[in-house]
Amino acid sequence: MSNREEIRKRIAKRKKERGLHNRKTTGSKPAAWLMDEEKYGMNDLVSFEGGPEEGHPLFRKEVFFLKLLSSAVLFLAIAIAFRSESPALEPVKNLVVKGLSQDFQFAWASKWYEDTFGKPLALLPEAQEESGSRQDFSVPALGKILENFEKNGQGIMIETEKEAPIEAINAGFVTFAGIKEGIGKTVVVQHADKTESWYGNLDAIEVGLYDYIDKKKVIGTVGPGSDELKGEFYFAIKKGGDFIDPIQVIRFE
Repeated sequence: MSNREEIRKRIAKRKKERGLHNRKTTGSKPAAWLMDEEKYGMNDLVSFEGGPEEGHPLFRKEVFFLKLLSSAVLFLAIAIAFRSESPALEPVKNLVVKGLSQDFQFAWASKWYEDTFGKPLALLPEAQEESGSRQDFSVPALGKILENFEKNGQGIMIETEKEAPIEAINAGFVTFAGIKEGIGKTVVVQHADKTESWYGNLDAIEVGLYDYIDKKKVIGTVGPGSDELKGEFYFAIKKGGDFIDPIQVIRFE
């Protein structure tokens, strides 16, 4: 017998005894323990054992549908904000981009889903298999290193052919496509191993924000260099919040 049933039986027994006692001593004051029982609400034992039609007491349909409606409105508002070119919406865009690219790892989530369930996440573009190991990285563009990692602690500058195409070193999601201070037109790609590859000083960008791109996908063309007959581009690899020396991962020359 459960404690709840035992309590119910005790209360029923006390009520019965109290009724007999009141009939015998009409006009007398009820016993102190009975007054305490009423004072603390022991007469009415609340039960959550309602039928299926009553629903769980912790689940409220009104609240659920309100949350569902709010989510749909928020999604629609974000979609409209990203389609708009109004400068006033830039803070909203930046906040969403940070949340999706830093707080939530697109590429990592897609890779985890594919490894776990055997196929790409339906909400994300179809991803190709990749191991993410060093030997799998391709070279964005062959050239000569003009500025090494030690000079700025972030990336390197590479001289290559004029207007040469720049390719992604591995598959991933484009988390930035625009202008960054100091390196001009830049594309940042997030990979499944949570690393990021940066391509700066581009003359043109040929991918869009949140595009899923394959390995060796052309993301842009190299920008102008100090030599008019050559081009130069900036390249960096970021892992775990820190930049690492790209030449430890990829051989350019």
